[in-house]
Amino acid sequence: MGKKQHLTAPDPKETKFPRGVPFIIGNELAERFSFYGMKGILVIFMTTYLLGADGQLNTMNREEAMTVYHLFTMSAYFFPMIGALIADIFLGKYRTILWLSMLYSVGHGSLALMDVAPEHFGWGMKPFLFAGLALIAMGSGAIKPCVSAHVGDQFGTGNKHMLTQIFNWFYFSINIGAASSMILTPIFLQASWGGPWLAFGLPGVLMALATFMFWMGRDVFIHVPPSGMSFFSETFSEDGRRAILNLIPLFLIFVPVFWAIFDQTGSSWVLQTEQMNRDFLGHQWLPSQVQAVNPILILLGIPIFTYAIYPMGDKVWKLTPLRKIGIGFVFTAGAFALSAIIESWIVAGTGVVITSMWAELGTAVSADTTMPHKMSDMLQIAKEVGWTPDQIAPYLTTMPSIGWQFLAYIIMTAGEIMVSIVCLEFAYTQSPKRMKSFIMGIYMLGISLGNFYVAGVNFFMEQTKDIDGNTPLDGPNYYWFFSGLMIATLLVYIVYTQFYKGKTFIQGELITDCPKCGYDITAIADTVCPECGTDVSSYQEALAAEAEAEGTEAR
Repeated sequence: MGKKQHLTAPDPKETKFPRGVPFIIGNELAERFSFYGMKGILVIFMTTYLLGADGQLNTMNREEAMTVYHLFTMSAYFFPMIGALIADIFLGKYRTILWLSMLYSVGHGSLALMDVAPEHFGWGMKPFLFAGLALIAMGSGAIKPCVSAHVGDQFGTGNKHMLTQIFNWFYFSINIGAASSMILTPIFLQASWGGPWLAFGLPGVLMALATFMFWMGRDVFIHVPPSGMSFFSETFSEDGRRAILNLIPLFLIFVPVFWAIFDQTGSSWVLQTEQMNRDFLGHQWLPSQVQAVNPILILLGIPIFTYAIYPMGDKVWKLTPLRKIGIGFVFTAGAFALSAIIESWIVAGTGVVITSMWAELGTAVSADTTMPHKMSDMLQIAKEVGWTPDQIAPYLTTMPSIGWQFLAYIIMTAGEIMVSIVCLEFAYTQSPKRMKSFIMGIYMLGISLGNFYVAGVNFFMEQTKDIDGNTPLDGPNYYWFFSGLMIATLLVYIVYTQFYKGKTFIQGELITDCPKCGYDITAIADTVCPECGTDVSSYQEALAAEAEAEGTEAR
């Protein structure tokens, strides 16, 4: 039996929902559960549960954990560029996603093994932690630009009007996976019947499921073939150069600042939550669980923005993609400004809480340890002597309520909807047909840069601490710094938008080769490909319509 041939371009007459999209959406939901489930507990794990080779706690401090967290996130968004080149030049999107998903699953397995490392291998958890993070960064990073571009590849001229809607639903599936995992994995990590083996192992199982689900859709996908070395000719064509020159400032200068702020919802905001009164809405929240507010708000916000805010806004002022992104920057700066205000309230109430906790700890603390002045240091000491979040919670009742952080999440989510989702669609539509993954990789390289900025700032803070452990960016100053950086970036961005001249590219437009076997359609006298028997009439009609519109002969 011969190798099954797949369609390499969508039918331009197809007006219905592509059959392959549900498999991609299902894959993305499970994959995002695995990624955010692991990432959501990472900072708390490193500052609370990390063990050395002797089985004793060997945790990281705030700055160390944030540096590792953001270096991991930076790596996970650096590898998309490599994955994009592999997909666009060598393997195509489908095979790149399938093969590197397997590497991704192995990374999750390494994290799950951390729990048994001290007892059974005589090693600390860190080797398994760093190996697992490296494999996940390579696997998840390499498939990121391919998955979102693969979604767009399923659409042609007949159903391209669904693209905005499908990218919103694509993002919707991401956040269903993220919300459910961020609620569950903190419970699995803390529970007496759970631990790191379950909290990190379950995301690994979901990643294996995601890979299987993607494989199941292989026969209904549009498989856009890799372009080989012709990738470079398209990259340096007029359209390719225009796309790169237009989009590099957006994705590598302006958008990175947004991601430098947004991705701290998993680091600095989690650590801020630890210092707040977490009794809210009748529930005592775990610090890592509060992150679940963001994907839940995304699930609510996407339809509100898609069907209400954007249509109403268009009646007043046409909300182009670039305008949406600019407004999103304003929301993002506002969210971190609120975080700065919350932090100032925390600092104001720190003295009383530290004094009462210190008195309760008593002889549990070694004699050479002095009473700290920062709430984060006090919490670290409490964790080291074995206090659980439930034991710490009663001392935080006078601290600001996490309800204020919920408000910051609402503002941040509005910014995310107007920046992240819009950038996904914009990266796809503004890139030539054979450069979709590559341009998506450039966009994700900007996310990597944003996390590099944060890792650099926290590394600088760690290296410049004075004798008392203080830095110029302690407390509210940290949040004001990033909020001010976002506003400064916005001012330059406004100038950039005045000079942007783009061009839209959609798969399926003006196909001149048979989508199954590659036979030259313009050389076919009939409506059926003589090589493979595919009906190519819709492609012939599209070419004829173009020729008629331009007043030329059909190709």
